[in-house]
Amino acid sequence: VQLQASGGGSVQAESSLRLSCAVSIRTWNNYFMAWFRQAPGKEREFVAGIKWNTGITYYADSVKGQFTISRDHANNMMYLQMNSLKPEDTAVYFCAAVTGRYNYQKASDYDVWGQGTLVTVSS
Repeated sequence: VQLQASGGGSVQAESSLRLSCAVSIRTWNNYFMAWFRQAPGKEREFVAGIKWNTGITYYADSVKGQFTISRDHANNMMYLQMNSLKPEDTAVYFCAAVTGRYNYQKASDYDVWGQGTLVTVSS
């Protein structure tokens, strides 16, 4: 079971970035996949999630209309398209997976984590 996040970088405010997460999980159709982020000195927070089998998506209020989560079944990839980035979006972004019973917004419920990718947004 592996997740590999990539696509972070340093950008100016109002720029866009697309994060990618390579998914290698058996029977991943049963999983809920998500992006979390953690800014310096802050707790890890839920950003967006997607049910792998149905594609139903969930977003934190802070990113609704700004970020879009998607998945590519054929290539076992998950994405986070981030538009109109703001300095407060600066964080390490993690992809994560959970199955069974869970609160999708609760980081401690997740079973599998990728290594994180840093997004820095300057004003």
